[in-house]
Amino acid sequence: MSNFVQKWLERLVKPLVISHHKRSGAVLFSDTTLRDGEQMPGATLEPEEKVQIALALEAAGIHSIDAGFAASSENDIKAMQMMVGKVKGPVLTSLCRTLRGDIDAADRALDGQPNHKRGVSLFCGTSPLHRRDKLQKSKEEILDLIVETVGYAADKFTVVAFSPEDASRTEVDYLCECYTKAIEAGATTVGFPDTVGILTPEKARVFIRQIQDNVPNIDKALLAVHYHNDLGLAVANTLASIEEGANVVQCTVNGIGERSGNASLEEVVMALTLHQDQFNRTHKIDTTKLAPLCRMVAELTGIRLSPQKPIGGSNIFATEAGIHQDGLLKNPDTYLPFRPETVGESGIKLVLGRHSGKRAVEHRLKEIGFAATDEEVATVLNGIKELPKGEVVDDERLKAFLTAE
Repeated sequence: MSNFVQKWLERLVKPLVISHHKRSGAVLFSDTTLRDGEQMPGATLEPEEKVQIALALEAAGIHSIDAGFAASSENDIKAMQMMVGKVKGPVLTSLCRTLRGDIDAADRALDGQPNHKRGVSLFCGTSPLHRRDKLQKSKEEILDLIVETVGYAADKFTVVAFSPEDASRTEVDYLCECYTKAIEAGATTVGFPDTVGILTPEKARVFIRQIQDNVPNIDKALLAVHYHNDLGLAVANTLASIEEGANVVQCTVNGIGERSGNASLEEVVMALTLHQDQFNRTHKIDTTKLAPLCRMVAELTGIRLSPQKPIGGSNIFATEAGIHQDGLLKNPDTYLPFRPETVGESGIKLVLGRHSGKRAVEHRLKEIGFAATDEEVATVLNGIKELPKGEVVDDERLKAFLTAE
């Protein structure tokens, strides 16, 4: 097939694919752990590790992967080249500035990946602050730059995304003009990034509504959102945008990323899963892959998870409180929002300590082969409560309590 015919067919098919995604109501998850997540200080990944995470993201059902910034690093290029032909399900994209050289670097890095499974994500600062102090360009100059580079990218890639950097501090009328011009030039996705994480859910909703109401050709592109977590609201802002009709949400595993990080993939997924009645949106993420994915990213990046981190933290299915332990033994649903198996965990963990009750002690003694009497259980429990702070109650300690008399 000639290149001309292939391009002609792509121009026919692209509007149909975009229309299908919009009509389906499904939320498409784009993961940027390998790019924005890796920008977190100390989270550097080797190319082989990036491939390992990309394959795990594919297994989880991710729609697209922000695989790196080809123009910034030879390691990013190497990682993307290693993914080509191996990561077959998700679309692989490279971040690009509005520079032809960046687009050319992405083209080389993703060479060999099927056209419909590779793309570029262009960004350009649009806020008054970025225009004046960073780029030193006028509104008109930036619009010209967007049109020129998005058009150049569209000649090389089927999938072309454009995001106005610092969109949440950009004048709405100018923001919508940037989107309109980008779509006219060939963008198949336009993104709304809250680059410095300043929005609240209410303000995020307003932005998404204004974009949908004031970009006349928005029906020709998918609308994506990308929230940072500087106020701890990235997940809430993402969910608010989903309710307002955003088609694509970009997240990172464990919420890692610049400064306070990004919207956490696993948290957004589980909120959608548990509240189908509220969001009325579907997704294709396999939730049983989430906890193992969290652990993998924590291990490979070296960014440890807080024990209280939602979904992936070690305390999520653990409790020391006697009342909770009693309830969990009777029915796990009494004190859990969802069963451990839902996210790929093996079960609940009853931690024995000062706050524990008889039921938990009796349960653990049975597990290790002791049919203790009520008196023996009470003896063990009293021994646990008298231990100094920081002492661990393991199976050997339990046996010692039983044989102390």
